[in-house]
Amino acid sequence: MTRTDVAFTSQGVACAGWHFRGESDALTGPDGRPVVVMAHGFGGTMGSGLQPFSERLCDAGIDVLTFDYRGFGASDGEPRQTISIRRQQQDFHAAVDAARALDGVDPARIGLWGSSMSGAHVFQVAADRTDVTAVIAMTPLTSGLAAGRASIGERSVLTALKWTADGVASKVAVRRGGKPRTMPLVARPGEIGALALDGAYESYTSMAGPTWRNEIDASVGLEIGAIRTTAAAKRMRARLLVQIADFDRYVPAESVAKTAVHGRAVVHHYPCDHFDVWPGHDWHARAAEDQVAFLRREFAVGRAESISGAGTTPPRRQA
Repeated sequence: MTRTDVAFTSQGVACAGWHFRGESDALTGPDGRPVVVMAHGFGGTMGSGLQPFSERLCDAGIDVLTFDYRGFGASDGEPRQTISIRRQQQDFHAAVDAARALDGVDPARIGLWGSSMSGAHVFQVAADRTDVTAVIAMTPLTSGLAAGRASIGERSVLTALKWTADGVASKVAVRRGGKPRTMPLVARPGEIGALALDGAYESYTSMAGPTWRNEIDASVGLEIGAIRTTAAAKRMRARLLVQIADFDRYVPAESVAKTAVHGRAVVHHYPCDHFDVWPGHDWHARAAEDQVAFLRREFAVGRAESISGAGTTPPRRQA
């Protein structure tokens, strides 16, 4: 598999990415190969577990562009380690524009791939564009309220209130040009961390890349609380695959299933927890195989022209 460093700008800031070139001609059409734009979820970087998914897609003849959001990993941008839903969706749009311009890519066959928090982004980005053919949402965070209730169920109300206060203080500090208040992204049970359920620390750190930092802005909970995907799912024109972990302790499966209905999705269920579909876990191979099978159907040469709204029409830009 051939990997090339790429760079593009989002809102005037340089973002780093990797371009993986498809290794097969099975899906190559007269205008080139299909391409999938892939980004990590909650505080992740492109070097943290995305390459095994990319390799499966490349073997099927699909190009992949992975990237780091502004303020994370190899990308520029300040403040560091701060999640903004609006900024990350802007970065996703910029990455799609960059992917369309890659050598050998067919701009009529564009896919989006997201998981957890980036699984929420792909709904909104696809709904706001007319050039996306297929979307994969793996264990997506579809409702901030539902995820928040699940998180609070594992912690004391006093802890939740303290985190909210820290988050507000961090936002105020950043708006005044200061540094954000940070905490560990993952921690062991009983320790302070945004994700501290049993197994989270081991699962996340086992796939952490060289630029990943176990640190996140304390205001992340306020950002998550604002996530809603229902309206975007209803507006999407692209074909959608939703992958649900039935025993997900972070993203309630019931919430994901409701959004899948609104998006008229192909749905696959896995009897596992949130991280079990990632590399090194029992359900990774199955989840990746289902993604490849879905994209082979949706990216079949000539299929894009049959889907209303797909093609090279310039995208609607996000505010």
